[in-house]
Amino acid sequence: MSDDWGGMTRAARDAAYNNSAACPEGPAYVEALRAASADFRARHPAHLDLAYGSTQREAWDLFPNAPGSDCLVFIHGGYWQRNNREGAAALMEGALATGWSAALPGYVLAPDATVTAIVAQIMAALDWLALHGPAHGIGGRIVVAGWSAGGHLAAMALSHPAVTAALPISGVFELGPIRDTYLNEKLALTDAEVATLSPLRLPAPDKPMALAYGSAELPALVADSRRLHARRAAMHRPGALLPVPHADHFSVLDALRSPNGALLALARSLLEG
Repeated sequence: MSDDWGGMTRAARDAAYNNSAACPEGPAYVEALRAASADFRARHPAHLDLAYGSTQREAWDLFPNAPGSDCLVFIHGGYWQRNNREGAAALMEGALATGWSAALPGYVLAPDATVTAIVAQIMAALDWLALHGPAHGIGGRIVVAGWSAGGHLAAMALSHPAVTAALPISGVFELGPIRDTYLNEKLALTDAEVATLSPLRLPAPDKPMALAYGSAELPALVADSRRLHARRAAMHRPGALLPVPHADHFSVLDALRSPNGALLALARSLLEG
C-alpha cells in the first residue's frame, strides 16, 4: 500500500490492484491456460471433481504420481471472485513431470461466499485431502502453492496440520486496502475479516514458506510479498523470497508450469531444509 493511500483518488486505488489493466495480455494468457488445462484434464481423468463440500465448486482435481510422492496443491487466483480449479490444471504439467503428485481445490466465489467462508472451504478441503487423499494416490508431504488471491489462501493454509510448507505467488497479504477498491463491491470485507484474515497481521506458523512475485508486477503486490517475508524473517521463520525476473502477474506462472521453472524448484527446496 502506498504511503499516501488515503490521499489517492478512487481511480488510482483501483489501478493499484488492477492486474488486467496493468497487463493487457493477461486475459489472453488466462484463456490459453484454460484451453491447455482442458486438454490436461482430458489426459488425466481418473480423479477429477471429487467433492469435499456441498457445491460444485467445493471439489478436488487430483493427479497422483508414484506412491508416496510429495503433493503440490495449487489454489487458483482471481481476487476471490473469478476463475476456477479446472482452468489452472495445466500449471501442474511440470510438477507431474518431475515426480510430484498434484492437486487443485475449488472454492465458492464472492459474492456467493465471503472471504471468511472461502478460507474455511480451503481448510475443509485440506481436511478431506488428509483423510481421503491416500485412497486416490495422494499420500506424501503437502506443499500448498497459490497465485494472487490463491497466494493469500496458501498463506492462510500454512497453519493446517496436514500442510508441510507453502509457496504463495503474487499474493495479497493485507486486506485493508482492498476495501478502498472496486474489488470490495463483491467481497464486502468487514473489519473483523481484515483483522483476522490478513497474513501480515497474524502469527506466523513455524513452517517453511517461500514467497515469490514477478519483478514487473504492480507495486502493491510486490510490497505485500516483501513485507510478509521481512515479517517472517524477523520471527526467524524459514523460507526464501524470490522475485522472478521480468515476469508480470500472469507470466510469473510460467516459472511454476515448466519442469525447469524457478518456482517449481523453489517448491522442492521447501522440503529439503
